[in-house]
Amino acid sequence: MTDKPGAAIAGTGSYIPEKVLSNFDLMKLVDTSDEWITVRTGIKERHIAGEGETTASMAVTASERALEDAGVRAEQIDAIICATITPEMPLPATACFIQDKLGAEQAAAFDIAAACSGFIYGLEISKMFIESGRYEHVLLVGSETLSRITDYQDRTTCILFGDGAGTAVLKASNDRQEGIIYTNLKSDGHKWDMLQLPGCGSRYPASQEVLDKRMQYMKIQGRAIYKFAVNSMQELIVDAMKKCDLSVDDVKMVVPHQVNRRIIDSAMGKLGFPAEKVYINIDRCGNTSSASVPIALDEARREGKLVAGDTIIMVAFGGGLTWGSAVVKL
Repeated sequence: MTDKPGAAIAGTGSYIPEKVLSNFDLMKLVDTSDEWITVRTGIKERHIAGEGETTASMAVTASERALEDAGVRAEQIDAIICATITPEMPLPATACFIQDKLGAEQAAAFDIAAACSGFIYGLEISKMFIESGRYEHVLLVGSETLSRITDYQDRTTCILFGDGAGTAVLKASNDRQEGIIYTNLKSDGHKWDMLQLPGCGSRYPASQEVLDKRMQYMKIQGRAIYKFAVNSMQELIVDAMKKCDLSVDDVKMVVPHQVNRRIIDSAMGKLGFPAEKVYINIDRCGNTSSASVPIALDEARREGKLVAGDTIIMVAFGGGLTWGSAVVKL
């Protein structure tokens, strides 16, 4: 036995903008159809940040809900980690805006950029902070305004993405019946070009040429990402179950990154997980990158589909390429 504390999820929160962009709305922008989008992705609609809504403002709302759920005050938070690829601005970190609005005056604040895997990466960082004994409470945020970097002239990508924020309050716990049991993080920088936003960085700084070439928007190699996602999801879940000695019956639910309904169904079917053990909201939310997993987690908890004592597997993959998994007992 060890006296080292574990890291447990004390509360969750999420926020989805009111504005809806349906498949029928997209038909007015690009050459597509509701059937074409639904069959290929499983998406029927996605939510878009309204005027005045930003990555930080959505994160603050979701964070307030998570703090209330956890019964933790903002001044008790020791660190705020924000996973995002759509920051409030390049400088300072979005986490600093969140800290300011929450009044979390004691908290360290920084961002991480691991794309759709960001929340899983953040779980590992939070776990290490708490297990070190340095911090007692960590606020982990995944928040994205992907609509601001989506090319609505490209029908292959604009159908995929939505906006939103999801958060979790992690706490130090000596209860061995709860907490983050296992994490596994991976990356392959050789495949960086499979999902990228080339413009407005140090390689291609903001210029008229960048705008003319529409380099300020995401570029995706769809077929390559599809194959990678199916394989990585299966590998991550098999690894997690093996390392934690879990069977399908032991797992209450898989909470996957909402990347594509066909990808999720294919992977889960091959692994033997029935539909009721996989949380899906891609039909309503689309792909919200780093916010995807925490939004799904919060919804599942608030719908009563997950309760204390349940074992879940969270899995995600995204640009970088990055991918990762986490096994958590709630």
